[in-house]
Amino acid sequence: MSARAGGKPVRGAETLDIAELPVARKPPGIVVTWPPSPGPVAVPWRQRLTLSLSLAIGDAIETRRLFVLLPFSIIGGLVAYSQLPHEPSPWALLGVAILLVALLAASLAHIDRLRALVLLSAFWAGLCLLPVHGLLFGTPMLSFPIYGQYRATVDEILTQTATERRIVVSQLTPVGDSKSAIVARARLLVGAEPPLAPGDVIEARLRLAPIPGPVLPGAFDSQFHAYFSGIGAYGNVTGGLVLVSSGSGLDPTRAVENLRRAIASRIERVLTGASAAIGQAMVMGDQSLISDETRDVMAASGLAHVYSISGLHLSLVAGGVYAILRLLLASLAGWTPPLPVKKIAALGGIVTACFYLLLAGGIANVPALRSTLMLGLIFGAVLAGRRALTMRNVAIAALVIIVIDPASVFRASFQLSFAAVVALIGVYELPRKPPAEHRSWIGRSVKHIWVAALTSLIAGTATLLFSAYHFQQTAPLGVLGNVLVLPVVSVVIMPAAMASVLAMPFGLESPFLLVMAWGIERMLDIAALVAGWSAGLQGNPLLTPIALFIGLLAMAWFAFVRTYWRFAAPILAIPAILLFALDARPDVLIADTTRAVAVRSTSGLGLLAGKTGTFAVDVWSQYYQEDIADALDDAHCDSLACMAATDAFSISVVASPDAFAEDCARHDLIIARIPAPAYCRAQTQVIDARDLRAGGVQWLRWNAAAKAFDIRPAVPSLTRPWRAALR
Repeated sequence: MSARAGGKPVRGAETLDIAELPVARKPPGIVVTWPPSPGPVAVPWRQRLTLSLSLAIGDAIETRRLFVLLPFSIIGGLVAYSQLPHEPSPWALLGVAILLVALLAASLAHIDRLRALVLLSAFWAGLCLLPVHGLLFGTPMLSFPIYGQYRATVDEILTQTATERRIVVSQLTPVGDSKSAIVARARLLVGAEPPLAPGDVIEARLRLAPIPGPVLPGAFDSQFHAYFSGIGAYGNVTGGLVLVSSGSGLDPTRAVENLRRAIASRIERVLTGASAAIGQAMVMGDQSLISDETRDVMAASGLAHVYSISGLHLSLVAGGVYAILRLLLASLAGWTPPLPVKKIAALGGIVTACFYLLLAGGIANVPALRSTLMLGLIFGAVLAGRRALTMRNVAIAALVIIVIDPASVFRASFQLSFAAVVALIGVYELPRKPPAEHRSWIGRSVKHIWVAALTSLIAGTATLLFSAYHFQQTAPLGVLGNVLVLPVVSVVIMPAAMASVLAMPFGLESPFLLVMAWGIERMLDIAALVAGWSAGLQGNPLLTPIALFIGLLAMAWFAFVRTYWRFAAPILAIPAILLFALDARPDVLIADTTRAVAVRSTSGLGLLAGKTGTFAVDVWSQYYQEDIADALDDAHCDSLACMAATDAFSISVVASPDAFAEDCARHDLIIARIPAPAYCRAQTQVIDARDLRAGGVQWLRWNAAAKAFDIRPAVPSLTRPWRAALR
């Protein structure tokens, strides 16, 4: 096969032997002839790039890589639905779905059109998925606090400490003259006694409150996620908690929870402090005992993922069982009839992964569920004699999770776990040299260290964008921390944890738990060391949701293309994010449920109203990684209002209606917890009780060109089913 560009070779052109490239679609501008002419043909570098890119895309299409784009198309539909200003009509969604089915049926003989329609249908399926999920599992949202005596059934125990528990209850039934609770389920904070398990019926005096909205624009949306989990209110027990009846002993959820509690009690009996807390997190997924200090150190060193059950833990446990079973079964050769050793070991790995998933919290633990699905596909490939680590398997796991819990797409855990897996599988798919047949133990050790470092670098780079968006911080020495810690996790902590669980039925878990604790202590030592080295190197990147959209497109391209062209989109994403997705720091922040108003002056953020220590102020300080002073410099307060002026603008926080007449004409912004008069809005910008009730927390930045504030409400509208206007 040969190529001609304009009929003659071009000066400075490189040579390209087309015969060495895979057959794909004819690239534009290249004339393909057959039979091939001998020798290379000169091709200009631009056409060379175009040819290479066209061949890469054609190869991806012809090898049916479009399948891996299906979850990305569905995610696009989910994002589009979440951003709609109003809830779409069910009939409109159904009508378009029927039309797409008809078009698909009419395009079966036209492969190109069929491919495009399949991706479009996946996008529309994503648009319809959340409404269907809300119809099946959604709930009315409480819009005002209620108090009373209620009877309820315990569904889940989320976290448990020595003094309190967070539980989810359903079937809330008022007792006596208490108001009816309209919600399907509620999350409650209760004391440590009496002992509870799923299925138990309790009765208590409760205070139920509306679920708060985002504390900043683009921040975690508790209302959204609670709605799709069927939780319509948060609350706490104010007194009189009694156990009315115990659940059925045949309830599998109750049996699993009792097993998890029994394992936790065994761990607490032997270990204390951070070792017990992290041990429980790594064995059964309960992170409630981990202190904020430990979390900060682990995050600063890039090791926060270690105590969150995910692919690392499941691979070590299920893979360890697989290896042990293969070794044991292979040792029986000659003593038993021939056995399908690999297939039996693969079944053992699947069972182990499923059991570990149950201990980790079941399908609610998205990273653990994703890892279990991936391991199931890998071991299933072993059973079927097929290749295990493929991007198609990643896509299948993503599709399963999206269908089961579409709202999880908007959580950091989903985004981080799948970004890491897509990156690792993508690099694994690239061509590489075959390993040396004979290698010394030093060479093998160096290889293992190199693989661990490379794996950490790939996963850390892939998740950097999502970590920066959700947590506003980076771990500059995270690769080093993982290289130092992963041997301890792989060789000491996880094997000891698995052995301790297996020894618990015999009461022999203590020595294994002590070994696990020793490993955890060494891990914390390394984390503290790396965090100390990282001091002063961490950044505080502020990104808009556009960054996630750019990251999604880059990840889709990376998964779709098989050649080194897959790196083009991630590389181009960097300048795109720098140009279009960087966020600015606010000049004013206004809380909706407290009196907090933070204003930026020359010395930083300070409170013009409210007090430090409240939830909103603490989150603002953590998000922007700066202290918020308890009082603003040069602020002046009287009985009518609190006022402050900077070099650019002036603000008044009105406390009395008598202040409107004077302050509306004098200040650039009026903030009031009461309704402001119409004439005030005609004179200046106003954020009053109506704005706070409709939009929640308000983010403002002074626009010097317009001489006015740019305003972003945390809640864009109240027209979606997960929103409830607070009264």
